Amino acid sequence: MSDHAIEISNLNKTYKASGKAGEKVALRDVSLTIPKGSIYGLLGPNGAGKSTMINIMAGLVMKTSGTLKIWDRDIDAEPENAKAAIGIVPQEINYDPFFSPRRLLDIQAGMYGVPKEERKSMELLDLVGLKDKADAYTRSLSGGMKRRLLLAKALVHTPPILVLDEPTAGVDVELRQMLWERVRMLNKRGVTILLTTHYLEEAEELCDKIAIINHGQIIVNEDKRTLVGRLDNKEIVFTLDREAANVPAGFEGYYASLDDARHLRVRYAAKETSAGQLIALVQNAGYGIADITTDQSNLEDVFLNLTRA
Repeated sequence: MSDHAIEISNLNKTYKASGKAGEKVALRDVSLTIPKGSIYGLLGPNGAGKSTMINIMAGLVMKTSGTLKIWDRDIDAEPENAKAAIGIVPQEINYDPFFSPRRLLDIQAGMYGVPKEERKSMELLDLVGLKDKADAYTRSLSGGMKRRLLLAKALVHTPPILVLDEPTAGVDVELRQMLWERVRMLNKRGVTILLTTHYLEEAEELCDKIAIINHGQIIVNEDKRTLVGRLDNKEIVFTLDREAANVPAGFEGYYASLDDARHLRVRYAAKETSAGQLIALVQNAGYGIADITTDQSNLEDVFLNLTRA
């Protein structure tokens, strides 16, 4: 058995356009391995190729070339077994308004061939906080509840891999936090999570590794801390003990400016300069320091930098 939950090698997808429009390349030689037991982030702007990749995994889109294995099962050689190893929570909320959540989960489990005695509908509803709505009409659920129901539906066949495609799009902060908690819980139980999201703080909060896709190509695939470290920029703001008319002497080689007469802002590369050196420069210029605040690059800075082209 491989150590990878998903293995993608030289995956290509080209859509043929009608008329003289030519072809649309959605994926170009994408290679990616997602370790078992990880929470893996797949980020990219709209139209980058994220949904195409997920739809190929789900069997909804046919790849043009390349190989894709899900839990060691090639999607060409073992399509049914490969799909059985993955549960997908789609972006769009879809449901049958005339069934109850319990009934919908039973139907979904039946479609995957789960015997009645092995179905865990009530356990799953409890997991997503919908146990008290088990027998209500699905149409009566709020938008957030319907999104939680999609998570339960994706888990009816106990897949080892869960794909969350923009799972918290359009939901409030409280529900987002609840879904994060459920994702962590599932991961602790051994479920591998593949997450696509536009909320960069979500990826930074949850993911172990992150790949960024742009124009159909993987442009970076790294550990989260390594990725954030790509931008080595830090910022420090000194609250001076008295007013300054100009940036103090000694900061000519830095991006230094005064926010106001008492606050000196300095941007610097952490690999080249330490905070202690900057503190010494302030003191050498004859100022005392009343307070210090710092900031550094986050995932959003990295993302914008890498996808700007």
